Amino acid sequence: MRMISCVLFLTLASLAAFGAEPLPKEADLHWPNWRGPRADGVSPGGDPPLRWDEQTNIRWKVEIPGKGNGTPIIWKDRLFLMTAIALDAPRHRDSSGPTAAPAPEQRQGQRRRRRRGIQPSEHRYVLMALSRGDGRRLWEVEAARSVPGEGTHTDGTWASGSPVTDGKRIIAHFGSQGTFAYDMDGKLLWKKDLGQMRTRNSFGEGASPALHDDTVVIPWDHEDQSFIVALDARNGRELWRFNRDEPTAWSTPIVVEHSGRAQVIVNATNRVRSYDLKTGQVIWESGGMTLNTIPSPVYGDGMVFVTSGFRGNALQAIRIGQASGDISQGDALIWSYDKDTPYVPSPLLYQNQLYILKHNRGILSCFDAKTGKVNYGPQRLDGLQGVYASPVGAAGRVYIAGRKGTTLVIEQGPEFKVLATNKLDEGFDASPAVADNEIYLRGSKHLYCIARN
Repeated sequence: MRMISCVLFLTLASLAAFGAEPLPKEADLHWPNWRGPRADGVSPGGDPPLRWDEQTNIRWKVEIPGKGNGTPIIWKDRLFLMTAIALDAPRHRDSSGPTAAPAPEQRQGQRRRRRRGIQPSEHRYVLMALSRGDGRRLWEVEAARSVPGEGTHTDGTWASGSPVTDGKRIIAHFGSQGTFAYDMDGKLLWKKDLGQMRTRNSFGEGASPALHDDTVVIPWDHEDQSFIVALDARNGRELWRFNRDEPTAWSTPIVVEHSGRAQVIVNATNRVRSYDLKTGQVIWESGGMTLNTIPSPVYGDGMVFVTSGFRGNALQAIRIGQASGDISQGDALIWSYDKDTPYVPSPLLYQNQLYILKHNRGILSCFDAKTGKVNYGPQRLDGLQGVYASPVGAAGRVYIAGRKGTTLVIEQGPEFKVLATNKLDEGFDASPAVADNEIYLRGSKHLYCIARN
């Protein structure tokens, strides 16, 4: 990876996260998980192009086999992503003998599920490494091969989560198919089977793990007994596990350090909770979100922001220095908002501005993160209809990729200004990834590396 020069290191001020960007750590120069180095959607040292199309500023475009909505991650000169590749001859899970005809009510439920989503068939679950320079495939490993235990949403895939890395290992979490740890050259270090998820309406799985130091945290919220588990990243050994009273959720947790203590913050329908990373004990909890919680929290300057937006609207801004026990009615809840919040996309926290999209639509709101003051919105984004991808920030710009192939670039700040509208041939459900002067967009068939020609 082309490293940022010493001059840039010396000129960046080490200020608060809500002010100018602080001096980058090594991980800040990469994109090690699906929401970036600080899990807020921002690339501190990134400066990708402002404009592109199929003929302009495309460094390379490569076809990715199979399906996956997970964001690629980046470390140095390599890019890693997960995909689920359907085999030509799917098999039934139980072929040992004849199957009894389902009862009428079962047939009705099966018809509803078929209308609702994609039925399971045999897949290969693959982690692959690509060269950032030319998109060449460096290696790939088949983590598992099986028929999923249930279907998935029509817009979903069986590889909708993202891997995570610390530069020493890559954790690829395929949910019910297993969690796998590899070294940077694709050698299997360990694997862990956490069981079979049963998601609401067979909508499928999608949460990604969180990695902090040598601890991997995995949420497991579904329609049976939900739990959260911490594993030793070096060997897969279980460190702690606690049951959760939660229905299916797809939110990826974040790990933050405050006053010398690392805590895991998990967004969910019934309660938003913070767990001590070392012990798993609950530090604080607040009232929950809406049904089908998907967006991940973001954190900066001592405040965490949680959102959701299915069959309701919820946004909470929590100061974790004041958070202990049940904070639903306490001073730790600084401000809240109850309209125009996102269903799928996670929020973006960028230099004291909090950006959220309404439901899954191209309608944007921007807040002063400290006070909750609405800077603008709900603002319709011309050219964007459906949006599943979470917005990302770099070089004073906000990038929002839509499902029909358009990426809008707006100016970061309290005033709304469109800088560019970029159109490609494929739609984007995976969130963008940014490192150096490149932005990576994973489409329905291809992965694009966009950089200045």
